[in-house]
Amino acid sequence: MSLELKKNCAYSLLVASSMGVRITPVNGQPVHSSHLFEMQATSAETNVASIASYLGLPVKVLTTFVKDSPIAQFIKNDLKSRHMDYEGPEIAQGDPWGYRHQFNIADSGFGLRGPRVQNDRAGEVGRTLNVKDFDLERIFGKEGVQVVHLSGLIGALSPETSNFCLELARFAKKHGTRISFDLNYRASFWKGREKELRGIFTEIASVSDILIGNEEDFQLCLGIEGPEAGGKGIEAKIEGFKEMISRVKKSFPNASVFATTLRQVISANEHLWGAIMLEGNNWQVIEPRKINVLDRIGGGDGFVGGMLYAILKGWEPEKWGQFGWASGALATTFLTDYAQPADEEMIWSIWGGNARVKR
Repeated sequence: MSLELKKNCAYSLLVASSMGVRITPVNGQPVHSSHLFEMQATSAETNVASIASYLGLPVKVLTTFVKDSPIAQFIKNDLKSRHMDYEGPEIAQGDPWGYRHQFNIADSGFGLRGPRVQNDRAGEVGRTLNVKDFDLERIFGKEGVQVVHLSGLIGALSPETSNFCLELARFAKKHGTRISFDLNYRASFWKGREKELRGIFTEIASVSDILIGNEEDFQLCLGIEGPEAGGKGIEAKIEGFKEMISRVKKSFPNASVFATTLRQVISANEHLWGAIMLEGNNWQVIEPRKINVLDRIGGGDGFVGGMLYAILKGWEPEKWGQFGWASGALATTFLTDYAQPADEEMIWSIWGGNARVKR
């Protein structure tokens, strides 16, 4: 395996995250016509980490909480139920217009009615994530971390979180921790901060071992020339991505793994799902194939989580993309934003196309 990992670490995987809750109408109904909702704790980064935590690897979440908030307690209970350790300061709410955990209000869609998502992030406590609130020397130097996974969502959330992600990357590099970076470009987060964030994202990418993103992510976050205009269809998209990744690899030679998912939506409940991964000089293309979707949110995070789990387990690179693809497909069968695998065999059965009953 080309990615050598540190030994004797307290944590296999560490993520930085702004935790919130998602409220979803039951029975696949739209938000505007519903009266009954389910609530879950959520964040993109803990979606990724859930594959490793449910399959028995030690995971840690760095985040912030609103002090004495019942929503914060709900989130803490959820993280513990997912077998995750967490660490972070308690921030006083202040007045009624003060801090709170973000709300994600989203339905799952059905058939030809696509899902709709409303993000309500006013007063988001996660925007206060600050390097001064964490002993990074203890976390990376004494406890030890094999892989830290960073998301562009947190990297661009606020000036404090941008600096926090940058310092996590610097400490990880200093202590031999491998760095995974999912670029996750969001135009609304970047507005007015383009020059600042381009510099921060470029530095993080320059020390990263694993870079994840689509064409837009690499172009807008890192300034890499995108795919040349060409033919339509999945084959043209794959070839265009390969050309672009070759340019990314030249600009960021420290990274040895690059990956993205491929998705074509037939309906809310039927997608064509594929993936591309470059490990060293070896391409792995998983041609899109049909999957049935209960709720699409978290599928991409499931892919990243499965790929990182395979890397942490020391498997052959060919299995990294396969396990990631199947983990992403598994996530779309759950109403939670994250997959909850019972064991590795559940995921490998999806890769093998075996949906027969297991007795």
